[in-house]
Amino acid sequence: MSIRQAMLAILEQGPMYGYQLRAEFEQRTGETWPLNIGQVYTTLTRLERDGMVEVVDERGGSDVAGHGGAGEGSDRTHVSYRATEAGRSEVSEWFATPVPRSQPPRDELAIKLALAVTLPGVDVGTIIQRQRSATIAALQDYTRLKRSGRAATPQEPEDLAWSLVLDSLVFDAEAEVRWLDHCEARLRRAAADREDVRRDAPAATRNQGATR
Repeated sequence: MSIRQAMLAILEQGPMYGYQLRAEFEQRTGETWPLNIGQVYTTLTRLERDGMVEVVDERGGSDVAGHGGAGEGSDRTHVSYRATEAGRSEVSEWFATPVPRSQPPRDELAIKLALAVTLPGVDVGTIIQRQRSATIAALQDYTRLKRSGRAATPQEPEDLAWSLVLDSLVFDAEAEVRWLDHCEARLRRAAADREDVRRDAPAATRNQGATR
């Protein structure tokens, strides 16, 4: 997820300081991906460095000349920022460009199972069963949230945004359960294939001896 572009998109609506920006982001995404305030200000510092945002005073005018800048002792928590023309252009390009799938984000569960099947002494079946139970519990929670509160009958854009986020979480959880079922079936087939090989090996050895 690009925090940089998300913050720029929110700043297009008007100047904000860091705590406001964090609150707006979390409200619009249903607090699904909470931001650390340090991450917010680090990102703002980089955006300012890259010319994507500028500092403004309380009257909304540019205050770049009087701004101490990052690392110069200024109190960043009381500084307001707004998107520059370059920042607005980056937001437009972000919305117009599909999210690439060529470099998928690291999936901790996929990595865990990939390692588990290659290491001796790891009960992969138990890992799958425990994860499935946890994912189903999360799916039930998401479903309850979808059927109640502001997500059930969204009236405001923020409510609709939260409902869409919940839809994404539900679909992801459902897909994960299906994938875990698939993994379990693959493990059973692999175990059966190994047993067939072990069972056939003595007969093959006897047949080789008989032909010599």
